[in-house]
Amino acid sequence: MNMTSLNFDEQDDAPPTHYMIKIQSLSLLSVHSLEKYESGVFEAGGYKWKLVFYPNGNKSRNVKEHISLYLVLAGANGPQTCWEVHAAFRLFLLDQNTGKYLALQEKNERRFHGMKLDWGFDQFLSLKAFTDTSNGYVMEDACVFGAEVFVRKEKSICKGECLSMIKDAVMYKHVWKIDKFSKLNAESNDSQTFIVGDQKWCISLLID
Repeated sequence: MNMTSLNFDEQDDAPPTHYMIKIQSLSLLSVHSLEKYESGVFEAGGYKWKLVFYPNGNKSRNVKEHISLYLVLAGANGPQTCWEVHAAFRLFLLDQNTGKYLALQEKNERRFHGMKLDWGFDQFLSLKAFTDTSNGYVMEDACVFGAEVFVRKEKSICKGECLSMIKDAVMYKHVWKIDKFSKLNAESNDSQTFIVGDQKWCISLLID
């Protein structure tokens, strides 16, 4: 989805409140065929976030001739579907010539949840404008991004479930041989641990 129709941009003298990242040797991202760069995790509004930068555009969304920049809710435990965080945010790009920031902001706050962890701008800035040294966004092969995040509403929780299907699942069979079964007197007996699908399992036998 192209987010540029949902934002406005402005020049801002003040640096981003919550996070800044400087990417040096920017050209090496393309040299090493790295389609995106994920920043470290930072905290704002009681939640953890990160920035994801696509130096040649987000190919999965068919972005061309633009850079893409997104804010991602980090640290989520699994694809939960019944919680959400309402947040307003601005993403920044430093003009190193003037010390001012190009700031892009959604007109409306966004809902981050288990099925939509990222919001941002597919077409944050054209590659032509981004790489033009007279604009100051890339100087000496380095650029600086930033973020401000303001949480408007805490997460909400409801009842729900997530169905996950595994294609071409492999059937696994484990046999537990119990010696001296008649002499078992514990209420619960466990087999040795075995591994299936990168998870540890055991069989429990309850004796009433």
